[in-house]
Amino acid sequence: MNRRRLPACILTIAGSDSGAGAGLQADARTIHALGGFAATVVTAVTAQNTRGVAAWQAVPPGLIRAQLRAVLQDLPIAAIKTGLLPGPAAIRIIAAELKRRPGIALVVDPVIGSTSGTRFLSPGGVRALERWLFPLASLVTPNWPEAAALSGMPVRSEGEARDAARELAARHGCAFLVKGGHGRGRMSRDILAAGRKTRIFSGRRVATRNTHGTGCVLSASIAAGLGSGRSLEAAVAGARRFLADGLGRGRREDWGGAGPAFSGRA
Repeated sequence: MNRRRLPACILTIAGSDSGAGAGLQADARTIHALGGFAATVVTAVTAQNTRGVAAWQAVPPGLIRAQLRAVLQDLPIAAIKTGLLPGPAAIRIIAAELKRRPGIALVVDPVIGSTSGTRFLSPGGVRALERWLFPLASLVTPNWPEAAALSGMPVRSEGEARDAARELAARHGCAFLVKGGHGRGRMSRDILAAGRKTRIFSGRRVATRNTHGTGCVLSASIAAGLGSGRSLEAAVAGARRFLADGLGRGRREDWGGAGPAFSGRA
């Protein structure tokens, strides 16, 4: 009997977005579009839409642990990404479970707050990320404000973003991709610092207001690439192309506010 090979199983550990533009929903949509199978661990439930976050509530740490164990004990997870993590207790639990499986690639999207201004992670939570999760990460993907918060350095230009990426990679011993979405100009540049090597990924900036979930789509796509056996640089390059294509196709979609960066429509 011929058995079909399973698709790469990619686990996303993140919050649920009721508007489906970001969070688990965007992650799963991205992973499935790239041919993977998305498993999920829900860390928080949010009430949000294209205009912002109305309310949110963390999932109890014990339930996060139970979800994570259920998935990892059964599914052949090839890569993991994290998004919204609601506090130090949840982060420590997740790190403890993942530490037992060191061979799985881990992409950490350090979600501190939403673009619309809702703060999800306290200063104690940020310290927990740095202490417990970053040492396990294959890649951390902060935007400019997140890179500034993590490094303690100003990040207001591409030069400062490069300096922050290098400092963070040296400090934490893992690769950092400082995303350039907050930059200005026609070109958008993401800066990857890994060890002593720095690489700049450059592409034309897409003019659109439908940018909700860009960080989720990018990190989920990188995890999918790593889970399928790509190198880190190849996974980042492929994820950037995937996101740019999604942003380009969504330019004329008429959402009420900031629509999804990748709606899943061809």
